[in-house]
Amino acid sequence: MPGLLRGMARTAVVAGTATAVSNRVSRRQASRWAQQEEEAYEPAPAPAQVDPIAQLQKLAALRDQGALTDEEFAAQKARLLA
Repeated sequence: MPGLLRGMARTAVVAGTATAVSNRVSRRQASRWAQQEEEAYEPAPAPAQVDPIAQLQKLAALRDQGALTDEEFAAQKARLLA
């Protein structure tokens, strides 16, 4: 009879340990998933404000260098000032 009780006790300890480990893994995984969802829903940073005067100066320099035509410059200028 003592061998039977010892075997049952050992089985109970192993089962209890397995359950505890399984629960800990499940909680840790759920925590990771929650953190990933939080990161996924963070708002994107606001776009930096563009200085239209500086942009116009860059476009004018590109036009003067011949990289932009007068029509392209006018289109970009209208877009910036709109």
